[in-house]
Amino acid sequence: MFIDYYELLEISPNANSETIERIFRYFAMRYHPDNRETGNESRFSEIVEAHNTLRDAVKRAQYDILYREHLGLRHELTEGARDGGGMERDSVIQANLLSLLYVRRRRDVNNPGIGDDELERLSGCPREHLEFHLWYLKAKGFIGRTENGTFAITVEGIDHAAVNQRDRPDATRLLNHAE
Repeated sequence: MFIDYYELLEISPNANSETIERIFRYFAMRYHPDNRETGNESRFSEIVEAHNTLRDAVKRAQYDILYREHLGLRHELTEGARDGGGMERDSVIQANLLSLLYVRRRRDVNNPGIGDDELERLSGCPREHLEFHLWYLKAKGFIGRTENGTFAITVEGIDHAAVNQRDRPDATRLLNHAE
């Protein structure tokens, strides 16, 4: 797990060595285990680790590479959270998956499953994204694995799809395409 040493020390990534030393001394006194009022051994250990990394030029340069990668990931997560359409698109994909599995169950109640590769092809959703949707639908109890490892819609999934299908004008088109 990545620890943001700059945030931990409450300093800028551009802080010079004097600033790092000054802030370290402040936090070290504050969180030292011998300090009866504000001592915190785990916090003190984190402060020491951050200081030891940031005061060494080589370690800091290596850490800064990881920091920039983490910053990029945080930026991607923030942008993804701001994009309100992301959740809406996910709902559509999940409804499409349920529709496909519904049609399959209706066609052959004794062999209702669709494999991962076929679901990927039919849904048009890349495998790395499909995994999230399958996990979600499985956790909600809307789909499950059959004995041979394929995915099939459950009774709960059929009920959920039926209720939500009325709100989706594209559901009929998708079902016609799948049949």
